[in-house]
Amino acid sequence: MKRPRKRASSVAVIDIGSNSVRLVVYEAMARSLITIFNEKALCGLGREVQSTGLLATDAVNKALTALRRFRALCRIQQVGRVYAIATAACRDAKNGPDFIAKAERICGAKIEILTGPREAKLSALGVVSGVHNPNGIVGDLGGGSLELIDVKGSRVRSGVTLPLGSLALQDLSNKSLKRAERIVKNELLGVAQLKTGRGRTFYAVGGTWRALARIHIIQSGYPLKVMHGYSIPAADALDFAQRLRRLAATNMLANIESVADARRPLLAYAALVLEYIIRVAQPKTIVFSTFGVREGLLYEMLPQAERAKDGLLRAAQNLNELLSRSARHAQELTAWTDRLVRVVRLRETEEDRRLRHVACLLSDIGWRVHPDHRGEETLSLIMNGNFGSITHQGRAFVALSVFYRYAGLSEENEPPPQIRALVTPAMDERARVLGAAFRVAHLITAARTGVLPATHFRTQGRKLMLVFEHRMVDLVADRVGSRFKQLARLVGRAGSIVRR
Repeated sequence: MKRPRKRASSVAVIDIGSNSVRLVVYEAMARSLITIFNEKALCGLGREVQSTGLLATDAVNKALTALRRFRALCRIQQVGRVYAIATAACRDAKNGPDFIAKAERICGAKIEILTGPREAKLSALGVVSGVHNPNGIVGDLGGGSLELIDVKGSRVRSGVTLPLGSLALQDLSNKSLKRAERIVKNELLGVAQLKTGRGRTFYAVGGTWRALARIHIIQSGYPLKVMHGYSIPAADALDFAQRLRRLAATNMLANIESVADARRPLLAYAALVLEYIIRVAQPKTIVFSTFGVREGLLYEMLPQAERAKDGLLRAAQNLNELLSRSARHAQELTAWTDRLVRVVRLRETEEDRRLRHVACLLSDIGWRVHPDHRGEETLSLIMNGNFGSITHQGRAFVALSVFYRYAGLSEENEPPPQIRALVTPAMDERARVLGAAFRVAHLITAARTGVLPATHFRTQGRKLMLVFEHRMVDLVADRVGSRFKQLARLVGRAGSIVRR
């Protein structure tokens, strides 16, 4: 008897936006999404909707061609489940229903045409899924609309949608930035969702705003190219947006190679909207989020217990299981460093503790790399990892902790200064302590379970002792002792090994 075919666990989202049409395939429906395929086509569906009320014929043809490819890609990747959504252009255009009917036949899936409030909610849920304890206003700038919604922790309030998408604004203003400025000013003044923004964070979602962030990263010489979590003080973002507008007025944005050709004409409109949001809401910080509607859609479908989990810890657990020699050893290491912190009375905030646990989970992911390059390779992997729920400063702390574990603590093997500059001196010192602890633990155990629970920390005056139970005393060696003394010195103690 032929067995029924097991359904693939992967899930895909087809996102039919006003500017781009995108396919993203994720490994599974999970708290920490792992992207295995991502492709977009810049079709410009919303290019003429405001002036003509219609999706342009050439844009429709381009979008349908892209959707045929996406359907084929889902088939050859054996995607288990496909979800499809459409946003402002399709809901506003008179010929939107006809286009959606054709698109559904091609995709083989029902397409949910998101209302403005629904799109705002999903954007906010995307930020909730990808930012640890967010607190501020989410602004999702697409080609056809701007959604604004307040978020605090996992609580999402009602949102509003405005016709200020980059393509819509270009269309409404007949490509006049002066006219566009009047439109933006009139639309944003009095928006209730912006009145609570003072001194909080503004989370910028959407491809054109990410393009602005990319330009800012390049021009400022920032050491990371990771868009998610990139933050700018609001005052700096305001100056940057105004500078981009001046460059647009002299046609100086046309040659920016870091931005796709189809997005370059839209940069000035995106900068204009950001400028007036900052003026009206007066946030403290602008944070760019690559987590948005698609991630919010899948996050919403998760059971409540799964949504409540920490997205960063889940991502670290995934990497631990995939790359470490022993996933369980990392759990024992977490408990071991918990005991170390408690015994030597290291001061930690809840976020410090969270990042330490993440570093424990990632402390052995570089073991396959040549020993001479483990430090730099793991540093790069963590700094550029495709995961959320962590700030760039947090990334640097975790990466430095694992770097020190592999490269050691000598002056000859210092990490790149531009990475150290992302953390405070106190955070760098904690990373060195944690790296030194990893060097002791992995030397003792060879990443095998059952060893660390048989070692115990004791203090006597200013002395820190590592006590080995009798069954583990053969693991004691001079090298273990010297590494432990180095760890003890970093926490202001004298160190010694004790055999029990």
